[in-house]
Amino acid sequence: MEKTMKREVGLWLDHRKAVIVIVTDEGEETKIIESNMEKHVRYSSDSSEPGQGEDVRDRQFMNHLNRYYDDVIACIGEAKSIQIFGPGEAKGELEKRLESQELKGRIVGIETVDKMTDRQIAAKVRDHFQA
Repeated sequence: MEKTMKREVGLWLDHRKAVIVIVTDEGEETKIIESNMEKHVRYSSDSSEPGQGEDVRDRQFMNHLNRYYDDVIACIGEAKSIQIFGPGEAKGELEKRLESQELKGRIVGIETVDKMTDRQIAAKVRDHFQA
């Protein structure tokens, strides 16, 4: 019988970047996924309807975010446990995406934290899973 390998993931994310730390029996690996999205995406709109341009922008923003979250989920999908932290709304949005893909049961913690260096993120993940 094959021994299942430990695979725990901690990630810090906001709408611009996800820093993913994958901890396995063989060590740890850090991956960075950029959303390539400016904080407020500007799209030109020919629409003269008030508010309509904003709806289009919001939809494009959400589509872009969903692709970004899908990239993050593809990277963490095999994880047995997932720790999520970061400063803003992205944590909850990712949690909803994980829920829709039936991975919510693997989330072991969600925490609000400010900006951290990649090294601080890796240390936080290590400490969490060694505790």
